[in-house]
Amino acid sequence: MAGEPNYITPAGYAAMRARYDHLFATERPALVETISWAAGNGDRSENGDYIYGRKKLREIDRELGHLSRRMKAAKVIDPAGQQDRGRVLFGATVTIVDEDDQERTVTLVGEDEADAGAGRISWRSPLARALRGAAVGDLRRVNLPAGPKEMEVLAIRYPAPAGANDAR
Repeated sequence: MAGEPNYITPAGYAAMRARYDHLFATERPALVETISWAAGNGDRSENGDYIYGRKKLREIDRELGHLSRRMKAAKVIDPAGQQDRGRVLFGATVTIVDEDDQERTVTLVGEDEADAGAGRISWRSPLARALRGAAVGDLRRVNLPAGPKEMEVLAIRYPAPAGANDAR
């Protein structure tokens, strides 16, 4: 959404950067080489390698542009550095239970790293918006496609700060 920061975790940014680097340094040059080879084979109008290669190159360039814009707008937030660990904020891993006693654990992450199947939900999703700012024991109402549900926050976790395991 325009005007809102593009929050992302360090791991999410690293994955986005790795995808960009792979496309730019590996896939794109290999494809350009294939297109050049295919272009040298004569009639381009019926040259499947050339036509497919140009189409694929446009897709890669479009994805590179998208990734570039998202990385430029990204605001990397390390959840391990969160000061208020008693509230649900960006990067929190939250265990909730709904009114049907269905327990679920989700982590609030950036839009670019959300994967609902893995329990990583966008911090802008309806569930995350309902949970933001909540403390353990708080009840929150969330409007889901199936209708409104009340959720109770059972636990809130953040990754350990860097160096926390080093002190002995």
